[in-house]
Amino acid sequence: MKLHELKPAEGSVRTPLRKGRGPASGLGKTAGRGHKGQKARSGGGVRPGFEGGQMPLSRRLPKRGFTNIFAKVYSLVNLKDLNGFEEGTVVTPELLKENGLVKKFNDGIKILGDGELTKKLTVQAHKFSKSAKEKIEALGGKAEVI
Repeated sequence: MKLHELKPAEGSVRTPLRKGRGPASGLGKTAGRGHKGQKARSGGGVRPGFEGGQMPLSRRLPKRGFTNIFAKVYSLVNLKDLNGFEEGTVVTPELLKENGLVKKFNDGIKILGDGELTKKLTVQAHKFSKSAKEKIEALGGKAEVI
């Protein structure tokens, strides 16, 4: 097969509609836009959320709460996900990222106690939940806060 022989799969490409090309096309004259009005004009139409000048829903609803811009966001890892590591491994944030358990570090990594841990590991993270720390240490591992 050569580059000039490539074709899309049969039936995957539809021929585009030719609007405004005479009455035989079925979409001649007004090209499916109807007669007159804002939506029939070129560049016509309204932005998303516009309700014809009525106060839009997004502005009618009350505002509630606030977002704390100083809040710390931790990347979360469950204990059950750490079972993929070898016995006695020192699990660091870099190792977690390498193995795809964490996409990015954000403000740090927090280990949660969901699931069971079956191996003795030394886990280094920025935060641990109480249950995660207990489960790690119950197997003789270490939970080190960085």
